[in-house]
Amino acid sequence: MSAASPTSIVRQWLVEPLPADVARSIERLAAAPDVRHVAVMPDVHLSGEVCVGVAMATERLIYPAAVGSDIGCGMAAIRFDASADLLADEAAAARVLAGLYARVPSLKQRPGTAPAALPEKLEPSALSSPKLEKHKSRDGRWQFGTLGRGNHFIELQADQDAALWLMIHSGSRAMGQAITAHHLAAAAAPAGKSLKLVALDADGPAGQAYLADVAWAVEYAMQNRLAMIDAVAGLLQSLFGVTSMPESLIHSNHNHVRRETHFGRELWVHRKGALSAASDEAGVIPGSMGTASFHVVGRGCTEALGSSSHGAGRALSRTEASRAIGARQLERELRGVWFDNRQTQRLRDEAPSAYKDIHAVMRAQRDLTCITRELRPLLSYKGV
Repeated sequence: MSAASPTSIVRQWLVEPLPADVARSIERLAAAPDVRHVAVMPDVHLSGEVCVGVAMATERLIYPAAVGSDIGCGMAAIRFDASADLLADEAAAARVLAGLYARVPSLKQRPGTAPAALPEKLEPSALSSPKLEKHKSRDGRWQFGTLGRGNHFIELQADQDAALWLMIHSGSRAMGQAITAHHLAAAAAPAGKSLKLVALDADGPAGQAYLADVAWAVEYAMQNRLAMIDAVAGLLQSLFGVTSMPESLIHSNHNHVRRETHFGRELWVHRKGALSAASDEAGVIPGSMGTASFHVVGRGCTEALGSSSHGAGRALSRTEASRAIGARQLERELRGVWFDNRQTQRLRDEAPSAYKDIHAVMRAQRDLTCITRELRPLLSYKGV
């Protein structure tokens, strides 16, 4: 434990010593006004003004950068009434991959199709500005039911009993980005301030507007993942006659801000790439395209603000990975996992070696989470 300022405490659960640039970023965050507690997860890595893999608590101020632009990004997992042997041969895997391209686009619904009608939970709520409402009626509808790029993915997996599971990682798509950019610009422009670590008063009009828009984006991201689950379930039903098991659903997000009680106080807890891990709370922690993933329940560690890692965390930036990892290395690392090998060059920055060792990450946070299930990847689908 180390005091970052007279009022801010930093706690860390690490796989290795922090790189200098990550340490400086955490120090700046801990020294920011009204920051009371910072918890650094073992998957921490540099990303903008606030690192991914950090949970932070304030009493009054809200920091959009400590939530990130992909508001509500998270994980969903569900089991199928089928064995992992369903994907034992290349022909079956190819049919699944082709079906995923058709049913779950990466960027927007395909030309010639009507934009999606948003679920009832999303339509009645008005966002805080006409500009955001335009984004909602345009991007919000055209991107609903889509995956996104980067580290977002759909994966079919086998658990220790060879049961078939689906795992999805995706967020609020362009809506989260638009909401974050709108509120940062509005907060900074009047005084000509920098966008770095802009803070909003949670009780003021700007803070209330941001929090309402965040709540909408979190719901959008959740409904988007559920729509993709339905699309994949429909695909597997049509191809193999198998069905999903709704009672097995695990669903959570790792980019949000919300009011929680810690240390006997009501605090605004920001999580950017940090999973909520309250006592007995179920969650999903992915590895990478070629490594294990885990279903967990939280241990409710107070010093971690009831949080854990949200994944393995990057060991190499995308630029570094693209330079260091060749196509043949990626193929070796993904041996035994079905994927679209036409995308090998593009996927080099998502290679398993671009990420930290997920088993080391899980060991580093043994007092934050309890593993309930380990899964191995069978088929990985990433958007193009």
